[in-house]
Formats: sequence, C-alpha cells, structure tokens
Amino acid sequence: MTRSLSPTLTTAVVAVCQLALVGVAVAPQLSARVAGDSYVVRVAPLDPIDPFRGAYVALDYPDLRLDAPDDGESGDAYLALVEEDGVWVGDRWTRTRPAQGPYLACDDRSWQVRCGIESWFLPQDRAREVEDQLRDGALAELRIDSRGNATVVDVRAP
Repeated sequence: MTRSLSPTLTTAVVAVCQLALVGVAVAPQLSARVAGDSYVVRVAPLDPIDPFRGAYVALDYPDLRLDAPDDGESGDAYLALVEEDGVWVGDRWTRTRPAQGPYLACDDRSWQVRCGIESWFLPQDRAREVEDQLRDGALAELRIDSRGNATVVDVRAP
C-alpha cells in the first residue's frame, strides 16, 4: 500500500523549493550588498529606458573596459581593480580568482562580459533624471564582497 502526500504538504514543499531557488539566484548581489566594501568607479549611460523591462539605466564603465581575456576560453573571468586618483579602475583580467582583492567576478560565456553591474533599476520618475546626470559624467558606488560579487548601490555626480 502506497501512501501519498497531502495536497497541503505538497504545496508547502513546492513553495519552500521555489523560495530556495530565489535565494540562490540573488545570493551574489545580496552578499555584495550586505558584506561588501564600497568602491567608487566612473560611470556613463549606455542605454535609455526600455519599455519592456521597465525603468532602468544600462551602465558603462569607461575605466573597466579592458580587453577581456583573449585566450580562446570562456567562463569565469576576474578583473583586478586598482585605485587611481580616488576612483577604482581595471588593472588586469585573469581566469583564476585573485588571492587578494578588490576584484570583480565576471562571466564571458555570452557576447558580453557580465559582472553583475551592467544595469541599475530605478523608479520611473528617477530614471530619466539619472540618465541626464550620467551624460555629464558620474560616479557609481559599487559594493564588492570578498568573492568579487558586485552590486550598484548609488550613482551620483562627481
């Protein structure tokens, strides 16, 4: 004789699994936000508001635009950072995690190297204001944890 789970228990198990998956998906950015240190980098706008994705600003980092590793591989890549004149800039790419930081943990499996800091979501009324502010040059405050996970916490005028 087989015993089946009650519908309530099945629903509870499914809900807990979904919550766990959400936690895994946001863990890197949450870790950076909670346990990371602050670093200021130069930032510029890349793309305006997208009506399908909502109010966000796609960001470009002029000082982090080093050529990605051109070793014929793809996957995890790490960008070491150094401080120059009060802002952080890219120093060198590596395929192995640096022993000391700060650095950005990135992924170059697609057409673009992604480090988790490429867009910043805002309220609709604030997105246009920030986009205008970025045109004249701005600074982004990033929080980067000990594993290179990063998140944007603020964008401001220099």
